[in-house]
Amino acid sequence: MIRALLFLVLTPLCLSCTNESPKKDARSAETLKAAPVIPVFDGKKAFGFLQAQTDFGPRDAGSQGHESCLRYLQLQMKEYADTVKLQPFTARGYDGNQLHFTNIISSFKPSAPTRILLLAHWDTRPRADQDPDPAKRNQPILGANDGASGVAVLMEVARHLRSHPPAIGVDILFDDGEDYGKEGDTRNYLLGTKYFSKNLPPGFNPSFGILLDMVGDRQLEIQKEPYSVQYAADVVDLVWSAATDLNVYQFTSAVQRAVLDDHLPLNEVGIKTIDLIDFNYPDASNRYWHTTNDTPDKCSPESLEAVGKVLIYVIYRKSS
Repeated sequence: MIRALLFLVLTPLCLSCTNESPKKDARSAETLKAAPVIPVFDGKKAFGFLQAQTDFGPRDAGSQGHESCLRYLQLQMKEYADTVKLQPFTARGYDGNQLHFTNIISSFKPSAPTRILLLAHWDTRPRADQDPDPAKRNQPILGANDGASGVAVLMEVARHLRSHPPAIGVDILFDDGEDYGKEGDTRNYLLGTKYFSKNLPPGFNPSFGILLDMVGDRQLEIQKEPYSVQYAADVVDLVWSAATDLNVYQFTSAVQRAVLDDHLPLNEVGIKTIDLIDFNYPDASNRYWHTTNDTPDKCSPESLEAVGKVLIYVIYRKSS
């Protein structure tokens, strides 16, 4: 693909070289040389990262899966990022016990003044309260889409940030405790980003943020989320323009319902952040959301690749 693109660019230059001055040719060569190399996002590798997380089982606070996945994410991100820091915090559970959560903050080119923030929650819901079978509603969910999908995309992005460093800095936040709250109890949702927003790293001031949540649906359709448009319309335009440039049809111009999600605490402290989410999983009439049916077979490498491809484009075009 890169060779084909270079051929298309170089051919008209060669055809016209006899009519242009050497000075103009030199400028054209400099422009070609300065063009950013945009890595190719691999949906299959991203799906492998999704599967690795679900292999630990449910990853709600206090579970063995939560502890094992924390170690896995920390070690994996240390292979890619310049720095990886853990941000532990606690919250009181519904049973009165103290719950232990951990945000994972990975930074690439930490000294770069221009930065963007990418985030996804890595915890899973401790109860399948939307399950069609009442007997299963107190069981924890596996969270292949609601949790693992966004993290998987960002892990594959991180792999490219290591091998092809962009000009800008990137911070990746895997936040914890997003999905702890019971239905209607907004106080106990978004625990990780609420804590992060109140305890930002010194000097932390990204240009914008992009949240990934439920982006692995086999029937993926990313619609514009109203809070994202309200707080960060320019970032919505940037991302959707990238999708248009790449012919990624899964991003549509439709506007969905407003979603209470991890982008809200960040927007409230002045970090304009958008939410990429397919809330209709898989569609408006059949929902795997917050059920025991949220398993890897309901997700696809193609959907992860569609989202990752757009993110990679935004990051490396931002560097040009």
